[in-house]
Amino acid sequence: MNPDSLAEALLAVVTPIAASLRPDEELDLTASDIVLERPRNRDHGDWASNLAMRLAKPLGTNPRALAEQIATALADIDGVASTEVAGPGFINIRLEAGAAGVLAKTIVDAGPAYGTNDSQRGVSVNVEFVSANPTGPLHIAHTRWAALGDSIVRLLLASGANAVREYYINDAGAQMDRFATSVLAAAKGEPTPEGGYPGEYITTLAGRVLEARPDLLGLPEGEQLVVALDLAYEYQLAEIKNSLERFNVPFDEWFSERALHAKDAAGSSLIDQAVERLREQGHVFDEDGAVWVRTTDFGDDKDRVIRRSNGEYTYFAADAAYYLSKGDRGFENKIYLLGADHHGYVHRLKAIAGAAGEDPEKNIQVLIGQMVSINGARLSKRAGNIIEMDDLLNWLGTDALRYSLERSPADSPLDLDPELLQKRTNDNPVFYVQYAHARTHNVARNAGDSGVDRSEFVPETLTHETESALLGALQEFPRIVAFAAQVREPHRIARYLEELAGLYHRWYDNCRVIPQGDDPIESVHRTRLWLNDAAGQVFRNGLDLLGVSAPERM
Repeated sequence: MNPDSLAEALLAVVTPIAASLRPDEELDLTASDIVLERPRNRDHGDWASNLAMRLAKPLGTNPRALAEQIATALADIDGVASTEVAGPGFINIRLEAGAAGVLAKTIVDAGPAYGTNDSQRGVSVNVEFVSANPTGPLHIAHTRWAALGDSIVRLLLASGANAVREYYINDAGAQMDRFATSVLAAAKGEPTPEGGYPGEYITTLAGRVLEARPDLLGLPEGEQLVVALDLAYEYQLAEIKNSLERFNVPFDEWFSERALHAKDAAGSSLIDQAVERLREQGHVFDEDGAVWVRTTDFGDDKDRVIRRSNGEYTYFAADAAYYLSKGDRGFENKIYLLGADHHGYVHRLKAIAGAAGEDPEKNIQVLIGQMVSINGARLSKRAGNIIEMDDLLNWLGTDALRYSLERSPADSPLDLDPELLQKRTNDNPVFYVQYAHARTHNVARNAGDSGVDRSEFVPETLTHETESALLGALQEFPRIVAFAAQVREPHRIARYLEELAGLYHRWYDNCRVIPQGDDPIESVHRTRLWLNDAAGQVFRNGLDLLGVSAPERM
């Protein structure tokens, strides 16, 4: 019996009780409204519900008296071993061993699908993150959002949403001009121009440009800049993609800012069209020769210029066109992951949503993350003034870096200890979880060598207290996944896996899958192998949601 079936049982029990108390009123309650929690003290049972306390007032009765009625009726349900009422009306529920133990086979049979749910079905969401300028390598400031953004999408997909990862390529504007002049100066052997990009990586890019176009310096000066920009941009973007691939972060969409400025056959760009669409919504006005959006209508601290009096568009115009393009591509909901220095964008983006006729509290969510620092990390030799993502991956590895970035809330500053992350001890959280998974495989290998297989499944033999605790935690996984997707918090998966690892290790220390000595193989040994493999499956599924590998040997 899982939480869903237990909630259905509670609903079936309480419905006639409610009808007897209020015969003229229909109980407005579904199984999804019934909250079940794991008691902190396992002596209190497997599950607890406050249903009686919630319903007592509308049903005009005493909560404890109602709890007694519900508990008495629930105790007669198949799979329920006992019930008791605690405090003002909590109902503690203990399941029969067989009813609880059947979950092990359910998990093994479900495989990678265990934990998936329909809580976000029908939701279309575009998650935009990282979006670093293609003018240099990714660095430490990008790592946290790369890890979190990818895992948020994995959670949404596991919960039934239509979700995509999108990278907005800032490939238009003054920074691209400075990038081109920097590369061209390096190609000519000249110093970095004022305001340009320094670093050995620029020299390397210039060398690659010259290798591809040996005639570069013989071209007219204007054409030199165009060639240098196009080739260096191509090479740098490819390097960014390679770094993200190493970090196990696959993007579904790469959206170029240039697409917003490009003119169609009628001479109109997406930015031109966005201004007119906002004007049609009634939130655009003209003043002093400029075009404005009345963003103060939606909580912004001031109205925003979208086109200057000289006819040039502002960055706000591109932001608006980009937001509208997401809706045009079928994404009702948009999530932006921005760094700690982008707090000013929150009201601006929400104002765009409101001005576009959407609900700023529903259709857009802006997540602001705090910075991450790593003790002892060295500045990049290539870039000179940053800590590159590739250097961090070479130093700490993808698994350790991703897991450590994802196990804390995004809005909390993070200071990582590299010595800890490289330890092969239980003090290292990622090692602790991965080792628990590897141990499940070791148990399965040893069981196979000893003749223990899964040819028999007798769930009522799983009676040890550590088995009850482990099953209870395994049962929680789908709910944890659904909630983490809802609140966009991957750290809940990491913390769950650490708790699960502790419960698994305690079970391993107390319950044998392989008989001792010459003892015969019994039903309990085969059934425990099912439980062992179920735990391994949940470790794999959870680590996959974090983009972290699940090694079979360590």
